[in-house]
Amino acid sequence: MIIRLVKMTFRPEEVGTFQDLFAGWRHRIIAFPGCRHLELLHDADDPRVFFTYSIWDGPHALEAYRTSAVFNVVWPVVKGLFAARAEAWTTEQEHRMTASDAR
Repeated sequence: MIIRLVKMTFRPEEVGTFQDLFAGWRHRIIAFPGCRHLELLHDADDPRVFFTYSIWDGPHALEAYRTSAVFNVVWPVVKGLFAARAEAWTTEQEHRMTASDAR
């Protein structure tokens, strides 16, 4: 399993557009084979900044998505709304703990 984090900074006037688009696309993204989890996070200090947090079966699943028809519809539209270039990280979970684990 891998975790993919993507930071996106939008032009202020495009924030609402992105939120509406994501609401429509999220079901297609999570339904893609190999996608186990999808979250959209909104920066607490900068309303222009969002992050996607997704969990994939492995690099092969992420790459299949990145070369898919779904991605080829979503990404060009989202990219056109950016105020800055997106940043992305592919990570592996090193450790996970919840509050109940600490008891």
